[in-house]
Amino acid sequence: MHKNVLKAKKNNAVAKYLVIVESPSKEKTISKILGNDFIVKSSYGHIRDLPKSKLGIDIENNFKPTYTNISKAKKLIADLKKQAEKSDKIYLATDFDREGEAIAWHLKEVLKLPENKILRITFNEITTESILNAVKKPRKLDMRLVNSQQTRRILDRLVGYKLSPLLWKKVKLGLSAGRVQSVAVMLICNREKEIENFVPAEYWRLEAELSEHKKNAMSFKAQLFSKNGIKYDKLSIKNREESDEISKELESAKYIVKSINTAKRKRFPHAPYVTSTMQQDASRRLGFSVAKTMYIAQKLYEGINIGSNVETGLISYMRTDSLNIAKSVQNQTLKFIETLYGSHFLPKTPRIYKTKIKGAQEAHEAIRPSLPNKTPLEMKQYLSADEFKLYELIWKRFIASQMADAIYNITTAEILAKDYLFKASGSTLLFDGFLKVHDTIEEHENEIKIPHLKSGDNLDFLQLTSQQHFTEPASHYNEASLIKALEEHGIGRPSTYAPIIKTILDRLYVRIDGKRFIPTNLGIVVNNVLKLYFGDIINIKFTADIEEKLDKITEDKVLWQSVLKDFYEPFGKNLNEAEKSLQRQKIQQKHSSEKCPKCGSHMFIKDFKKGQFLGCSRYPECKTTLSLDNNGKITQNYQETDMKCENCGNPLIKKTGFQGKQYLLCKNYKNCKTMYSVNKNGDKILKPTPEYTDIKCEKCGSKMVKRIREKRSFLTCSLFPKCRNLKWIKMTKTPKSKMTEPQR
Repeated sequence: MHKNVLKAKKNNAVAKYLVIVESPSKEKTISKILGNDFIVKSSYGHIRDLPKSKLGIDIENNFKPTYTNISKAKKLIADLKKQAEKSDKIYLATDFDREGEAIAWHLKEVLKLPENKILRITFNEITTESILNAVKKPRKLDMRLVNSQQTRRILDRLVGYKLSPLLWKKVKLGLSAGRVQSVAVMLICNREKEIENFVPAEYWRLEAELSEHKKNAMSFKAQLFSKNGIKYDKLSIKNREESDEISKELESAKYIVKSINTAKRKRFPHAPYVTSTMQQDASRRLGFSVAKTMYIAQKLYEGINIGSNVETGLISYMRTDSLNIAKSVQNQTLKFIETLYGSHFLPKTPRIYKTKIKGAQEAHEAIRPSLPNKTPLEMKQYLSADEFKLYELIWKRFIASQMADAIYNITTAEILAKDYLFKASGSTLLFDGFLKVHDTIEEHENEIKIPHLKSGDNLDFLQLTSQQHFTEPASHYNEASLIKALEEHGIGRPSTYAPIIKTILDRLYVRIDGKRFIPTNLGIVVNNVLKLYFGDIINIKFTADIEEKLDKITEDKVLWQSVLKDFYEPFGKNLNEAEKSLQRQKIQQKHSSEKCPKCGSHMFIKDFKKGQFLGCSRYPECKTTLSLDNNGKITQNYQETDMKCENCGNPLIKKTGFQGKQYLLCKNYKNCKTMYSVNKNGDKILKPTPEYTDIKCEKCGSKMVKRIREKRSFLTCSLFPKCRNLKWIKMTKTPKSKMTEPQR
């Protein structure tokens, strides 16, 4: 522990130290680790920000920001001030990134903390060793990190508050623009245009099925490779006529083995996860959205109760772009691998991975298990299903990254048929290496076996197949591929990928079709406006350059005010030009051939985050909507059943509600309010008969009724809905016929 703490303990003084973290879920874990001398409190994220009602930046005064306390943090600030005044030292233990550094600085400013009482600590994982080491080695606030985050915030505010009013006037009321989000929309729009303009090209592939010249010989396939030494590329055989001509020439050909080459090939493990690769793999392999991945990762980082008194963080900090691994952790991991799998699964030298990302925070570590010896199977009993899946993904990737290479035996056979050369390749796994761990989440290379051939062997010809193919356009972006593109172009940072995707969906600039991002009409119009008037700012290169400049601010190589000045001068000119010359833009409504079933008017195809629907053209006078499936066909949002309503005799229909829960209701639900829950087997569950109690309603004096929802008990007034008094309760164990007053 820090020397001041040790000194206080030696003198038997009752010292109180305040530790301020970002998240309330960390309070209990860190408090137990540090003991009674420390009081741990949470700031619940930022406690102040730029004002919502105005720009909050004095452009003429060197871009000086004006911050205001967040209204909901008023009581929290008062409580933290009281506690800070009583504490000998204040440890600012916010997250290990620029945002965390800025939150720590805002705490110092708002709480008016004296310099001699502040100690800044950071930790990469929430474990006893990591927390205690952090307390031993406090540092000062790093204003370079603060200024970098502050610059990003001001840039985003300038773009948002200056561009949004322009979009209200020229496109549609209520729109907003963002510096980084607009580039993400641009990438999606560009890809959509590329797909629309793509012209497929036809090509053919020829493949010979052959076998050794002996009884019950194994067959194998060889691809056409060249003719007279001239190699066929992908598009060489353009149509059926050319394919048929080659097939005709090969009708009487003898197939002879020209050469056999055998070589060993190593396959290297992937590096441990950083934020972007974790998000991509969780999307591809687990079907998790980026938001869901980060939510679960946050829980794993902040701590899980694994059967001890102290909750333990199971992974290191999950917002990182560094591939560094602490030497002590690496040594511990190598010992674990040797014990579990044997020394032959260790690499010759410990692996060191280097990040290719510009401006990566190399002081951070890669995402890894905090305790590598805690296998996913050991942890499964303490984790939810989704937590287990993500922990297993991270654990296996990290352990595999520290293991030996996999080794394959690759055999390549060259086969002559007249003037044509065919090639066949086979692979056999000799040593699994890291695949011993990773093969359940990393697809094994399919082993392709070819027989033991010798040069000069005559082969039996079985058949020649020709297959028609067409070139395909680039795929639509999904969450995984969009994050990969943003990372490759240097746009955004680990903490921003999830907010970028959420923002462009919330603004309805894009929608999700299956897992693909499709730009909406609104997104296309806004993108065109921004490209026309702000193309030198809302583009990949400029946005990546800004990220580099933010990194230079953290390295003290450039002043943050100069970055803002260089940005704002051309931006201001473009803004003035757009105000004068940009005409009002029309968002084209997609017409449908369907007529409104209520009023007979035309219906429009409209976008929402997760697809499209039909809306009446007379909206808001007529609010009729019809659901569309992924193929654009009208679909019912309910399912007919053969069950009848017990009150009016009409059929019951099954609908899916919030969070996918199903329920039954009367088809005449406008007049009959009969409704039932549905269990996993689709069976009808009657609503339980209300259980009246002797407890009186505090508002109207009527009896209260006990109800149960999701295993939680609560009381409602028996006059509901006239009296809406409700009270969650924790019932004490009493005889079934009695009920006690709810515990307060």
